[in-house]
Amino acid sequence: MFIDTASITVFAGDGGNGVNSFYRDKQVRGGHPDGGDGGNGGDIKIRVSTHVHTLIDFKYRRIFKAARGGHGSGKQQRGKNGATRTIDVPAGTLIYDKETKQLIADLVKDDDQITIAKGGEGGRGNRSHKDATDGQEGQRKDLFLELKLIADVGIIGFPNAGKSTLLTCISKATPRIAGFPFTTKNPVLGVVYYDEKVFKVAEIPGLIEGAHKGRGLGHKFLRHAERTRLFIHLLDLSRPTPEDVLSDYMKIKNELKFYSKALAHKPRILVGNKIDVKTAQDNLEAVKRKLHKDIYIISAMDRTGIDKLLKAIVESLNG
Repeated sequence: MFIDTASITVFAGDGGNGVNSFYRDKQVRGGHPDGGDGGNGGDIKIRVSTHVHTLIDFKYRRIFKAARGGHGSGKQQRGKNGATRTIDVPAGTLIYDKETKQLIADLVKDDDQITIAKGGEGGRGNRSHKDATDGQEGQRKDLFLELKLIADVGIIGFPNAGKSTLLTCISKATPRIAGFPFTTKNPVLGVVYYDEKVFKVAEIPGLIEGAHKGRGLGHKFLRHAERTRLFIHLLDLSRPTPEDVLSDYMKIKNELKFYSKALAHKPRILVGNKIDVKTAQDNLEAVKRKLHKDIYIISAMDRTGIDKLLKAIVESLNG
C-alpha cells in the first residue's frame, strides 16, 4: 500500500526531577546538601532512511514518545539523560505544523534529519544550596507529513498510454499492467541504468481532465510530479483518430499549467507509444504536422526505439 500523507503526534521526554538530599556521617552530623540534578528528557528526531519508501508505518502508529530523564540522587549523582527517539521517513518528506500549516522541514537526501521536539531540562538538585526543582516538560508537537517522490524523470500521460509498460521496459520496477485505464493507482519508482548513468524514473498515475482541481485524485498524483527534473510525455498513437491523440496531449499540458507554472515549464520529451499498432503511423504523421515538435517513437511492448529514447533522456539530464 502506498501512503503519502500522515498525521502524527510527538512527545519529547520530560526532564528528570532534581532531589533534596543531605550527606551525613560521623564527622558531618548536620549534613550538607548533595542532591543531584535530574537528567534531560530525550529529543525526537526525524531522519531520512533509504529503507523506507512510503509513510505506511504512520497509518498504524501515530504517537511517538521519547524517554524521560532519570531523577537525581544523593552524593551529587545526576540522573541519566533520556534516549533520543528517531523516526525514519522516506526521502522527499515534508514536515508541517499541523495547526499552523507552516512548513518546518523538507527532507530530501539520505540521512537528512531534524530535531523536531526538544526534551525538557532536568530539574536542579539541592547541591546548589537551593531547594530541588522538578524537571521541565518535553515539547509536544502535532505534525502533518507529506511525501513527494524524488525522481529525475517523471512519466506522464493519459490512462492506458503505456506508462507502466515503459517503466517496466527500462527499469526493474514491477507496476501492475493491464489493457484498461487506471491500472496503476499509485506512483511507482524505478531505477534505470544506461551508458554508465543511473537515474530514477517515476510513473505518475493516469492524469485526467480536471486533475488540477483534485478530480480523480489529481492532487495526490500531481504532487509527485513536482520533484522531477524532466518529463516523458507519453502519447498513445493507437487512438482512433489523430484528433484524439492531440486532445490527450493538450489536456495533459493544460493540467500541468493549471496546477503549477513550474510544472508547465519543466523540460519535456514527447514520446509516441504503440507504434506497432496499425493506425499509429497515420496518427503520428498528422500529429507531427500539427505540433511541429520532435517526437520519439517507441513501442514499449516490443522495445522499439527504447535505446534512442534512453540516450535522449541521459543527454537532457546531463545538459
